[in-house]
Amino acid sequence: MEIIQQWIQEDSDYIRKKLIAYNMEQIPEELKSPYENISFVAKDDKGTIVAGITGHLFWHHMHIDFLWVDSCVRKEGYGSKLLAKMEQVAIDKACTFIYLDTFSFQAPAFYEKHGYEVFGKLDNFPAGVKQYFLQKKLVEQEK
Repeated sequence: MEIIQQWIQEDSDYIRKKLIAYNMEQIPEELKSPYENISFVAKDDKGTIVAGITGHLFWHHMHIDFLWVDSCVRKEGYGSKLLAKMEQVAIDKACTFIYLDTFSFQAPAFYEKHGYEVFGKLDNFPAGVKQYFLQKKLVEQEK
């Protein structure tokens, strides 16, 4: 056997697919839900994307990958509107919670204002910066 360092997209996709298959074998059938990518964008009058949000659904949870608002339209409510759209999808798809991460120079206060709670933090990632992990519970899970 040989172990080599290389980045090939097909290899990454294969590893991801294999891990997802393994994970799916470990989860009871009633907890499974299809993996689904979700995104919304806001476009200006010229059709240029000025804000957007991406995420994915699996196992009745949503992960928000990216929320970006161009500096020319910040503080105009687009971030809140995009986040609300994602949250509605999560509710419609019976997700129990949404989780995400953000950096101290990005928007932890924005997410907290929208009901997200910090459940983890990495200090000095990079030096002088904190990475926050937040979640928002949508419905109570049965125990």
